[in-house]
Amino acid sequence: MSASSLPFVVGANTVEDQRARWERKRSRTAKELLETEHKYLEQLDLVLTAKGTLKPAVLETIFGPLESLYSASHVLSLHLEKGNLGPGLENFCQSLDLYGHYAENLEQANKTLKEQLRKNKSFRRFKKLQETRPQFQGRELEDLLPLPLQRLQHKMYKMKHAFICDNSKYAAIISETVKSVCEVSHWVQDIFDKRENSLQLLRVQKLLKGQKTQVLTPGRWYIREGWLLVVPSKGEELKCRMFFLFSDILIAAKPCHPLHLLNSNKLSCQAVYPLQQCSVDKVFGHTWSQGGLLSLSFPHKTLLLMSSNQQEINDWYQSLKAAV
Repeated sequence: MSASSLPFVVGANTVEDQRARWERKRSRTAKELLETEHKYLEQLDLVLTAKGTLKPAVLETIFGPLESLYSASHVLSLHLEKGNLGPGLENFCQSLDLYGHYAENLEQANKTLKEQLRKNKSFRRFKKLQETRPQFQGRELEDLLPLPLQRLQHKMYKMKHAFICDNSKYAAIISETVKSVCEVSHWVQDIFDKRENSLQLLRVQKLLKGQKTQVLTPGRWYIREGWLLVVPSKGEELKCRMFFLFSDILIAAKPCHPLHLLNSNKLSCQAVYPLQQCSVDKVFGHTWSQGGLLSLSFPHKTLLLMSSNQQEINDWYQSLKAAV
């Protein structure tokens, strides 16, 4: 062998070694995906068994397309067992929309389940009997309802890491599947984010005395809340206020009188500041000294907010800047 040909041989071996490593990694992760898919199907089977003999309309409201999701994952596991990754994932892709619809229905499903447990004595007994089985491991049926959505996230993670270096004849199918799973995962996450935001808006609305301040507004997003000191423009005492920051407004509130018969545990809204024409600046607190002061400038008012906690004032500054 000539010296001039040696680098090419070394390079070829390096490429072959890399491909071998990719294949080992892909095979190992595919095996893990299959093993966890089997475990997931066992758990999902517990849910399907615990449905009892509810009326069809109630079953549809609570469990929705659960049987179709089970069937799709079962077919996928059969393909994985045979090493048919491409066809298996291509078939699985056709059921992805079911996950989005399942996520949209999950809140109503939990409400209907609670209602049935309250009204339906025979279903309540049946459910409790099912949950005593060792396979439930102390969990309740409600704990298992989000399983398909949790599994979707796990599938996305595994597919990304298992097949990112795949160069087989199914590479295009696998790549498209990963893309589709990511899109549906984002759809599901968006549903959860909106639901969580609605709960936060409702919580704040209930905290405020009366209904004069409308927190529940379409398109509004909750960001953060906390106690801050308001620095008066004149030589008055500092006032401690609870602030709620949303995507479009800042609400200042103070506690109601502790002896008030109805509102002792509520807050009274003092002011609502629109963020549309607001500018935020740090008056001091640029270093890691004790606390800091923020200046919020509105068209007809300047609000000075202070905290003795440096991290807290920095977090508020970043949140306010982002909201504005």
